Amino acid sequence: RDVLGSRGLGDVYKRQAQQGANYQIIPMPQEIVTAQGSPFILKSSVKILYPEGNEKMQRNAKFLADYLKTATGKDFAIEAGTEGKNAIVLALGTENENPESYQMKVTGDGITITGPTEAGVFYGIQSLRKSLPVAVGADISMPAVEINDAPRFGYRGAHFDTSRHFFTVDEVKTYIDMMALHNMNRFHWHITEDQGWRLEIKKYPKLTEIGSKRTETVIGRNSGEYDGKPYGGFYTQDEIRDVIAYAKERFVTIIPEIDLPGHQQAALAAYPDLGCTGGPYEVWTQWGISDDVICAGNDKAMQFLEDVLSEVIDLFPSEYIHIGGDECPKVRWKTCPKCQARIKAEGLKTDKQHTAEDRLQSYCMTRIEKFLNSKGRQIIGWDEILEGDVAPNATVMSWRGTSGGIKAAQMGHDVIMTPNLYCYFDYLQTADSKDEPLGIGGYVPVEKVYSLDPTAALTEEQAKHILGAQANLWTEYIATTEHAEYMILPRMAALAEVQWTQPEKKDYADFTQRLPRLIKFYQRDSMNYAKHIFDIQAEYTTTQEEDGSGSGAIVATLRTIDNACLLYTSPSPRD
Repeated sequence: RDVLGSRGLGDVYKRQAQQGANYQIIPMPQEIVTAQGSPFILKSSVKILYPEGNEKMQRNAKFLADYLKTATGKDFAIEAGTEGKNAIVLALGTENENPESYQMKVTGDGITITGPTEAGVFYGIQSLRKSLPVAVGADISMPAVEINDAPRFGYRGAHFDTSRHFFTVDEVKTYIDMMALHNMNRFHWHITEDQGWRLEIKKYPKLTEIGSKRTETVIGRNSGEYDGKPYGGFYTQDEIRDVIAYAKERFVTIIPEIDLPGHQQAALAAYPDLGCTGGPYEVWTQWGISDDVICAGNDKAMQFLEDVLSEVIDLFPSEYIHIGGDECPKVRWKTCPKCQARIKAEGLKTDKQHTAEDRLQSYCMTRIEKFLNSKGRQIIGWDEILEGDVAPNATVMSWRGTSGGIKAAQMGHDVIMTPNLYCYFDYLQTADSKDEPLGIGGYVPVEKVYSLDPTAALTEEQAKHILGAQANLWTEYIATTEHAEYMILPRMAALAEVQWTQPEKKDYADFTQRLPRLIKFYQRDSMNYAKHIFDIQAEYTTTQEEDGSGSGAIVATLRTIDNACLLYTSPSPRD
């Protein structure tokens, strides 16, 4: 299995003859109605029309023209207009109130994609794009059809940690393009961490001058051995704005994460007076959870957090700001005079459920929430914020299984489900790890991802608090785009169907039959997808009955998802 190389299969799928479209795509649309009538032939003479004066729809038309150019090798003209034959018409309308819904109609005269918003039309374009064969040079026959579609969840997320390992602006944009292909609309960008602060903050220049660079990196899983190579990188505010604009054009909202009060050792290395001990600190060179965290009893440290978030707010237009709240050890707080003074001043008490230091973290999170609310923003926190007194308006991101999300929804909090046993794409995709690149461990195959139901165990009323689901990609052991793609694909396809398709329409066997067509897109675009799902699956039975009758032979049944030809061999007599 080629794990991290051999990109570039784009020429394999060139074809010259006419080929047919197939609407059995991923994620599966809610309704596909085959219509009577002649197919529409997609040729280079076809025009793409959009409403005059609508810049977003003009951009949609440009995206579609680029997608068609990649698929067919042909150029398609773009014009302002609302109707016409031999055309693909992009229009606003429809009665569906879901802003991301769309309707696609194909007749012998042309194609019409209609949505209540430009975003809905964009997802209709994605469906059209994925229905096409990967066939450069071919005219494409599109059967008459009507597709009515809308997503199950409004929040369809993918997370990317660019702090443990740094990824360039172009690599981040590639990640966003993968999200768009899979109908995802929320990019959770993890940009500060113990091992590197990646975001330029004008008021605190040492965050990037010092905090973005570590002297070396541990080899393997905290082996005690180091590579001796300086490592660093950060995004300027202009680069952040560029990525935000790029994502916005693809109807992806970027949610930044500034993890606090823990996971702040890189910031402490830059400004040691923000910690409980005063340092000295270093940008962490190993993986794990550092005991050195922001001093929650220090007014200067709390002001630092507000100053940083003020610049984050100015950069990112997202309604939500993720403030972490996870994995914050309290050992420094227990012996810190300032933290203990804060506990006393605020009357924070230990009880059977929580320590006074747990209450101190709640104080910190609530204070930051009030600050962000005053600026018109809302917070998201990992499910650890349920420990103590959860900030009243917080949205909870449930990662330690689904129990935290269930509890939060029952309490009336909005929830994003990202349980590690279903959605952590840094976990391995195969139980046979000997040929896999080094990873954090765990086992999350494609089928496990597909089986997630974000609203399971909730009443209908409680389920309304589930905003959606998200994949997480932590990068302690992922240093390149090739490796990142390998961990994401094709698991992202499975999650896309969890996020988009209504549960009664989900069918894993059917999904696996549709997946090879999507994988051709990965191949064409030189994406380094994992191939474990194509491994041979074996089932073993015996002809021996309980009473001892029967031959006792072992029957091996082998299968693959794409019905590949299987060759059976037997050892030679000399073996």
